[in-house]
Amino acid sequence: MWKHESNPLCENASMARLQNRHYWLIQGHDSFETIFEMKVLIGQFTSDQIQHSLRALVAKAGLTYAEMVGAYATRRTKIANDMLEVHKDARHPTYSCGSNPFFTARIVDEAGKTVEYPQI
Repeated sequence: MWKHESNPLCENASMARLQNRHYWLIQGHDSFETIFEMKVLIGQFTSDQIQHSLRALVAKAGLTYAEMVGAYATRRTKIANDMLEVHKDARHPTYSCGSNPFFTARIVDEAGKTVEYPQI
């Protein structure tokens, strides 16, 4: 179907259809126990916002104040650590942060199935 690039109604309709089908599923785990779960429409967060949210959740759930400061310190300094580093799965739109507890965010459809990137 052809759509005119400057027609905001068409663009909003396309975004609305995508938002109704895909969600960010955010989960927190402590060992094998799920400690947090929330599903939000994909349009409510950008990838950067999801990554920042994961860092905040990990910091709140399991880091000391000193560990939080070290996570933001200049790399390769004495106090620096990588405890709030976010990792991205290359095959799926999935992010993870932390070790234990750890949090993940992945894009799922309405049935909760993880969405895969299209293969090129």
